[in-house]
Amino acid sequence: MRKLIVQKYGGSSVATIEKINAVAEKIISCKRKKQNVVAVVSAMGDTTDDLIELAYRVNPSPATREMDMLLSTGEQVAAALMSMAIQAKGYAALSLVGYQVGIQTDQYHTTARSRRSKRGGSGRRSKTVRSSLWRGSRG
Repeated sequence: MRKLIVQKYGGSSVATIEKINAVAEKIISCKRKKQNVVAVVSAMGDTTDDLIELAYRVNPSPATREMDMLLSTGEQVAAALMSMAIQAKGYAALSLVGYQVGIQTDQYHTTARSRRSKRGGSGRRSKTVRSSLWRGSRG
């Protein structure tokens, strides 16, 4: 069984399309070495800060659940773009969020911690994934 390589890329690493393409090349480099790769990406650049500013302009005391919903969108955008960049280079990739791979958190919005993770994630579908991109978590 091959070793699983997990790579984490912060917001500054995926801040532009050029940087996303450079990270995609790093991920592909591992795949060329026949390694199983999972990449976790944060929101691009200042996206999280921009979303927080928008939230507080709409509501000076936003609900923590709604903040989680809003902030996760930046990470989902980065994951989808990364997957597209890898696919454009001829490699299989799929963007996923935590629940799609079996990661569960506690009920504390904005400060949630992982409760459990099921190996194999979302069942039969996860077995066909060659490269996965999980959106990162703040913090």
